[in-house]
Amino acid sequence: MFSSVVMALASTGPAYSLAATLGVIVAGVGLQAPIITMLAFVPMLLVAYAFRALNASNADCGTTFTWATRAFGPRTGWMGGWGLIVANMLVMANLAAIAASYAFRLVGLDGPAESRMWTTLAGILCIVGLTAICYAGIQVSAAVQRWLLCLEVVMLLLFAVAALVRVYANPPPTAIPVSASWFNPFEVPSAQALTSGVLAGVFIYWGWDTAFSVNEETVDSNRVPGRAAVLSTVLLLLMYGLVSTSAQAFAGVSTAGIGLANPDNVDDVFAGLGEAVFGSQQAGVVLSRLLILMVLTSALASAQTTILPLARTVFSMAVHKAVPPRFARVHRKYLTPTWGTVGTGVVSIALLVLLTAFSRNVLADSIDSIGLAIAFQYGLTGFACVWYHRRVLTRSGRDLIFKGVLPGLGGLIMLVLFLYAAFVVYAEPEYGWTVVDLPLIGRTGGVTVLGLGALLIGLLLMPVVTRGHTVALKLQRSLLPRGLPPHAAVDSARRYLPADSGAGVGGDWYDVIPLSGTRVALVVGDVLGHGLQAAATMGRLRTGVRVLARMDLSPDELLSRLDDLVEQTAHETTVGRGPGHPRQQQRADGALGVSCLYAMYDPVSGSCSLARAGESVLAVVETRTGVVEHLELPPGPPLGVAGPPYESMDLELAPGTLVALFTAGLIQDSDSRAAGLARLSHALADNRATLEQLCDRAVDALLPGPVDEDATLLMARTHLLDRNQFAQWEVSTDPEAVGTIRTAVSKQLRDWELDDLEFTTQLIVSELVTNAIRYGGGPIQVRLIRDRALICEVSDTGHTAPNLRHAASDDEGGRGLFIIAQMTHHWGTRYTPTGKTLWTEQDLPPPDDP
Repeated sequence: MFSSVVMALASTGPAYSLAATLGVIVAGVGLQAPIITMLAFVPMLLVAYAFRALNASNADCGTTFTWATRAFGPRTGWMGGWGLIVANMLVMANLAAIAASYAFRLVGLDGPAESRMWTTLAGILCIVGLTAICYAGIQVSAAVQRWLLCLEVVMLLLFAVAALVRVYANPPPTAIPVSASWFNPFEVPSAQALTSGVLAGVFIYWGWDTAFSVNEETVDSNRVPGRAAVLSTVLLLLMYGLVSTSAQAFAGVSTAGIGLANPDNVDDVFAGLGEAVFGSQQAGVVLSRLLILMVLTSALASAQTTILPLARTVFSMAVHKAVPPRFARVHRKYLTPTWGTVGTGVVSIALLVLLTAFSRNVLADSIDSIGLAIAFQYGLTGFACVWYHRRVLTRSGRDLIFKGVLPGLGGLIMLVLFLYAAFVVYAEPEYGWTVVDLPLIGRTGGVTVLGLGALLIGLLLMPVVTRGHTVALKLQRSLLPRGLPPHAAVDSARRYLPADSGAGVGGDWYDVIPLSGTRVALVVGDVLGHGLQAAATMGRLRTGVRVLARMDLSPDELLSRLDDLVEQTAHETTVGRGPGHPRQQQRADGALGVSCLYAMYDPVSGSCSLARAGESVLAVVETRTGVVEHLELPPGPPLGVAGPPYESMDLELAPGTLVALFTAGLIQDSDSRAAGLARLSHALADNRATLEQLCDRAVDALLPGPVDEDATLLMARTHLLDRNQFAQWEVSTDPEAVGTIRTAVSKQLRDWELDDLEFTTQLIVSELVTNAIRYGGGPIQVRLIRDRALICEVSDTGHTAPNLRHAASDDEGGRGLFIIAQMTHHWGTRYTPTGKTLWTEQDLPPPDDP
């Protein structure tokens, strides 16, 4: 906890932030500077609660990037991460320049301190040294930060106390007694001054989120960083309130001498205050030097803790495929992001050289532009917290306040500050040190151009970075069913939640497949991995399942055939690799290790046959009692993994039974599998609700926020066909029985008012029954089903299916199935434990117009 608070405080660089910003605030708002530094605390505290809530739900070193990706998608997440990168890169250049200048002043070299070349060279050395410390590991960094912060806090308190004592004991000519009006924000001259002041105040608080960037290296990462962030902002409020009040009381707000509004001191108020506060005696000189050392160490500490979160944000972005994967490499000994840390140092050096090459004015304006990037990043985090937790806000008053109201207000305040500052305050040509003449716009303040320009670069890069996710998402959506078809056997509903990583969607799929005889197949599957390969694998397997399902295979046989397909595909991907490649490389094909649950339901008999490969789960809710039962199906190995053969399980389902098929991703947020199934049972207990309501209830209970793994839920409520919708007869093997069954079929069709189909159906029944008598054997069964089509089935005990062939002109037989194929919409053969069934489907005639 202590190390996390140290990291959060050190990252803000209290002494450096006050030295670089207090003069800017005073120049804008005058005597109300203390209250402005305190008002800036409000949005920071609100955003800190957003960070705390998001970290408790998902501790990730990517912070804003990861959370915005999960809440709003990869495009918004990329911009959140880019805003953090922009702010950290700009501040690194400023910190290095300030540290170099103070280092020269510390040893009495005022000439090099004013030289652009020498401060740039020294700044480069500072960045190199701090990058090396950060590369050595988080423990070394934390140890350095503890010593630097202790010196900084002690000197700030000593300065504040000494200044106040001088004001009331031996006041200088510039001294002003502390007044209550200093803490009245309504005395600020204008809204523009208030906005620029608060945004500058936001900058001095910025940095406490480093505690979250190192959360994965923190003990109790879900709670400690949140507590450290809130505590650090409160400590900063006390520190800034005391120092800003004492400095203003001692130096005043004059534009001359040591006045805080003096243009010569506005970017470094402590440079001229040290000797004035502590005196010119020997002790005063030592303390003045220590004050300079304090600002130097503050800048160094802040720079170091800027490298830490930036390197880890880049690491998280690399893990989620938002930047090249090499940035996700971790040093084996130091366990720090190698490319992320070194890359941060290299880019910071390049930016420092680039900004100072133009002029010191550009570097000065970059400090204000950092405020725009901060407001953008923090505001986005506040809104992401609200949207991320939207399903649990009504769970309790505490959740509503700390996950909804406070983060939402913080995000809204940051949004208003960003828009007003970027397009009104900073856009004025008179603001800042530089002016840019933009085409079609005219003269614009350099702060707005630099701040918005840096963010717009990220916007231009966004399509390239998120292209993989976009392609994978489009591919998967094109391969999944656009809608579940209506069916007489079941009512169905589904929910699919893709993983919210930068790679985006994965390989889960679902399907409802109509089968012969009004039966229906229900399927859920889970392909390992995410991205384009997982989506393509999912499409290949879904197509394979649909083709095999049309062959009317039993569930266990279908999974066996699908397993053969997976193994064959994996073998083809390794062809040509040579014998030197291990067998494990076959796992490059995403189909290996796939889970799949296949259920086949018959609405005539109410029977359901199921088989599974891997860990897919099934829940059955009994219609009368509402009891939820999680059936343990016979185990089967994942597809492509050797193991025992697949085995089917048969159930008898009453009408109205609720069946829920889902992948393991649905219970990923639960503490255990048992806890997840218990929550699902509670959500499904009220089976009188509609399927859509039950799906929403289950998802809200189990996955209230974005998910790490794909999650699929397919629900179906079973039906039995009405007895008036089908008719069946037992037929003897006597050839004379053909005429009898034709008569019975004709009568049934007339009862159904399907006279238009009487002739063709008689012909179909005659041909199929005759073939059964001649080649199959008894007993023979004929069944007619009236659904969305007229289905005719003839079953016998034979196991040889007839083949459709084109008979020659002089052949005496072989034309029966050819004729049937011409007269029906579909026809086929399915095998049963006792033989086979030939079936046909004819389209029903359109209803007569009234």
